[in-house]
Parts: sequence; structure tokens; C-alpha cells
Amino acid sequence: MPEAVFTEKAPKPIGPYSQAIKSNGFIFVSGQIPLDPSTGEIVGDDIRTQTRRVLENIKAVLEAAGSSLEKVVYSVVFLKDLSHFQAFNEVYSEYFTKNKPARVTIQAANIPRGALIEISVIAEA
Repeated sequence: MPEAVFTEKAPKPIGPYSQAIKSNGFIFVSGQIPLDPSTGEIVGDDIRTQTRRVLENIKAVLEAAGSSLEKVVYSVVFLKDLSHFQAFNEVYSEYFTKNKPARVTIQAANIPRGALIEISVIAEA
């Protein structure tokens, strides 16, 4: 039976979805944008700051589900502008040092709340 995951250490969903769903030994984390969990506001106006906030949010959701970034097997990244790819990649690589998950990176015309980045992951429980 699928189980919803929720933590106060990550932003509350801004729509009709869960922060993550735990099912069949995997955790499916909904797309995270760079919202500060305490204020609900976008953090930073540059890709490095926003990437770091998104990954911290994902880390918090995974930990609430009993997992970690080390168990991420797949990520989908939406960048508002692919010219940010190198700077994004530098921050991303700080979080995935041992296990480098499979990844898709796509330029998206519009990301919720005007964010520069959104990331969703799948991890082992």
C-alpha cells in the first residue's frame, strides 16, 4: 500500500500532491523547487543557491522516509535556462559524490513560482 511522506523540514506541497510516496521499496519524491520550508518563499535568485535549497529539501524528504541521497537511483531536473547547466552541475555533484544516479535534465519554459530549477527523484527505501 502506498504511504505518503511528510516532513516539516521541507516545503509544504503547494498543490494536491504529497512530498513523496513510499511504495514497493522505493520513494518517489515530488518535484521540489527552492522554497524555504519555514517561510514558503523562493530562496536566492541564482542557480547555485536555488540548486542547494532544492537538494536540501529533497534530502529532508528522503530522511523522513527513512532513506538518503545515497540511495537515489534516478533524478529528473528542470532548468529554466540550460545556460545554468554547468553551475547547477557543480552544486549537484557536491550532493552526489559516491552514487551518481541516472539523470534527465530538461530546459523548461516556466517552473512554478518563477523558480530557476525543479528536481524530482526516485530512491530506494
